[in-house]
Amino acid sequence: MSDQHSFETLAIHAGNTADPLTGAVVPPIYQVSTYKQDGVGGLRGGYEYSRSANPTRTALEENLAALEGGRRGLAFASGLAAEDCLLRTLLTPGDHVVIPNDAYGGTFRLFAKVASRWGVEFSVADTSDVSAVRAALTPRTKAIWVETPSNPLLGITDIAAVAGVARQAGVRLVVDNTFASPYLQQPLSLGADVVVHSTTKYMGGHSDVVGGALVVSDPELAEELAYHQNAMGAVAGPFDAWLVLRGIKTLAVRMDRHDENATKVADLLTRHPKVTQVLYPGLPDHPGHEIAAKQMKAFGGMVSFRVTGGEEAAVEVCDRAKLFTLGESLGGVESLLEHPGRMTHASAAGSPLEVPADLVRLSVGIENSDDLLADLTQALG
Repeated sequence: MSDQHSFETLAIHAGNTADPLTGAVVPPIYQVSTYKQDGVGGLRGGYEYSRSANPTRTALEENLAALEGGRRGLAFASGLAAEDCLLRTLLTPGDHVVIPNDAYGGTFRLFAKVASRWGVEFSVADTSDVSAVRAALTPRTKAIWVETPSNPLLGITDIAAVAGVARQAGVRLVVDNTFASPYLQQPLSLGADVVVHSTTKYMGGHSDVVGGALVVSDPELAEELAYHQNAMGAVAGPFDAWLVLRGIKTLAVRMDRHDENATKVADLLTRHPKVTQVLYPGLPDHPGHEIAAKQMKAFGGMVSFRVTGGEEAAVEVCDRAKLFTLGESLGGVESLLEHPGRMTHASAAGSPLEVPADLVRLSVGIENSDDLLADLTQALG
């Protein structure tokens, strides 16, 4: 599949070669652990054991690389499994990483509670401020970690500008592209070294699979990551890979609807008397609006907002919602809402990444927008 095709075409066709045996247009689920060899070392297509490689996972990995414009994609059992593999590939004890001051709680926990015990140090910086990123670098820094848009405060980082800082310092730039998806943003084209995804979210799109991915352009780094993926073993299973690959086929049309609905939701919230702040990069007064408009095709389906009445009022909004389902995760066709302080970001409590207690995060789905607006109106009271 040529990388000259449009995104929508690549999403449907890249990695999706018709089955050579039957002509099936959808890659089969190769639910298999091992493969017959034609003599010792005589592998068919390079397959010997499904931790090392599996044809269904290969199809997904080829698709991921095509969509992000990378050389190689790697599929994992979860987004955090992908992050863990990346950290242990890039870093050794004594190394240092700059992470965002509004990173996903699970990412912060991985650094603060797991990698730190291995001797990896980190500093927190506002990655939307290029000078703050530069100031956080040390002689031992090996990577800069960015989320844009960030979770859950929807902060925007100028990927190209931070990539310049990383190149000047001789360090890797890692961009978590989960909130945007490759349909809206392609960090490798802006200078990033590694793209991270929780494929659980928009890539899968249907709240029925857990997975993660890394995509890179550097062939040497790709080989190092593939070695660690096999050595550590937290790979995507064949059925999970198949589900993500199926979800990706409709990624473009889903993201268009997510963005359309989120824009309407953000507009409603900005006019509601019980909402004190709306965090959505599509709003002209968002501090990262101009950068987001430059590096993203659209602004996505995630909206966060703060309410009058503090933490208890935010929790009450979550409890009163009916069409917006109270639950963690995001990126599915159904709309979700949560209280980050008590849910996805509880691990960041008491840290520099602690989120406001009056914050509600929405994952705006693809339902009828009038129904979503009505539900939010009644939930706010």
